[in-house]
Amino acid sequence: MPRYIVVIDQGTTSTRCILFDHTGRAGAIAQAEHRQFYPKPGWVEHDPLEIWRNAQAVVAEALRRAEIEAGEIAALGVANQRETLVVWNKATGNPIYPAIVWQDTRSAEICERLSMEGGQDRFRARTGLPIATYFSGPKLQWLLDNVKEARTQAERSELLCGTIDTWLIWNLTGGKDGGIHVTDATNASRTLLMNLETLAWDEDLLATMNVPSSILPTIRSSSEIYGIAKGILAGVPVAADLGDQQAALLGQACFDAGDAKNTYGTGCFMLLNTGPRPVQSRHGLITTVAYRFGSAAPVFALEGSIAVTGALVQWLRDNLGLIRTSAEVESLANTVEDNGGIYIVPAFSGLFAPYWRSDARGIVVGLTRYVNKGHFARAALEATAYQTRDIVEAMRQETGLDLDGLKVDGGMVVNETLMQFQADILDIPVSRPIVTETTALGAAYAAGLAVGFWSDIGELRGLWKNDKEWRPRMSPATREQLYAGWKKAIMRTFDWLG
Repeated sequence: MPRYIVVIDQGTTSTRCILFDHTGRAGAIAQAEHRQFYPKPGWVEHDPLEIWRNAQAVVAEALRRAEIEAGEIAALGVANQRETLVVWNKATGNPIYPAIVWQDTRSAEICERLSMEGGQDRFRARTGLPIATYFSGPKLQWLLDNVKEARTQAERSELLCGTIDTWLIWNLTGGKDGGIHVTDATNASRTLLMNLETLAWDEDLLATMNVPSSILPTIRSSSEIYGIAKGILAGVPVAADLGDQQAALLGQACFDAGDAKNTYGTGCFMLLNTGPRPVQSRHGLITTVAYRFGSAAPVFALEGSIAVTGALVQWLRDNLGLIRTSAEVESLANTVEDNGGIYIVPAFSGLFAPYWRSDARGIVVGLTRYVNKGHFARAALEATAYQTRDIVEAMRQETGLDLDGLKVDGGMVVNETLMQFQADILDIPVSRPIVTETTALGAAYAAGLAVGFWSDIGELRGLWKNDKEWRPRMSPATREQLYAGWKKAIMRTFDWLG
């Protein structure tokens, strides 16, 4: 009898494989980092073949550590960094170009041209998205226009494309020997090419961005059997596909309208479940598919996407040398009582939600001779919390809902100084679950539902357990004074390019 669900959680900096048992507890874990390439300012690339090699390696390592074989696995789920684009030759299985990562801004000119007629929100009614370099469609147009022979090969139906989930599932199910070319509605909703009402590729948008439909994967639900794995997982159903942030929403058991979670990683991604109808944003948020189980109606979410949070701590470590490891930022921040009057706005490649300003660049404001490296560390942590409050304020304006709490996950939630400040600046409790691997857990839930490993959402809801909660203890006057300083700092970043 199969005892586990296996998940490949493919993120911006690493690929992990995690096994989950019927209680939702994480068992064996294996992880491998992949290289980051920055060939030009604003360009960010990955090697898709390295990611596929790492995926195979971590699966093998997780099975070895758990001392199990493929026959003990009920299903495989995939969670992935979302807007990162891969294009490959379907006959050889080789990418024709490096993966263009979600952080990459090379499509800025294309986005500007697309925005000339109808503005940045030209496609929002159909896609739920503003026109921005973040999304996959403009990246695909750039690649077809700029890589030699790419457009010709695409029009001859020699190429396939997709986000990382599509690339992995194609390879997992056989690759050039019969691989399944699919994506799910959560990932497709991040391309600027899918119609939110129909959950299908929009012919007008494909024509506008000059994308041939033959290159695109079939859009399926987030929880169904797409195909059967080959290789080390031979015989295991590939049964879930979710963008990482939507997967984390499931892993946090946010199944009801009004439930919200925030994931603290390289960037920050807050999602609010809005139920069966998409809510069109007027305050800088993204309308996205939260999940779709089989043939059931889709569930939608509002999302606030923040480009740089954990990456700011990495910047303190790698670029400034203020800390040796990311974990040291908390102890350094605790050498001072406050931020010393400084704010860091990490608009390294513009600002995402709720501002969507590609012309913004990062700044440090409020410097005096009093400021030391402890203040830099504290300001870096506070920047994450302030950016999250920006999203919460936009969600409140959008829906009229006041959150009564926020579920949190991701690598930064071990930082208790940050979590306390987050509760303080939001004035609501912040809760961390016992199982913090919520992205992988959400993909496991979706795969398990597809094969009957779990019976229904009610059973999954009962698996969520609270590990620790932080309650606000800051005075209202201090809270609003600090946040007003942040808003002033944000305004200083605008129009830096132009």
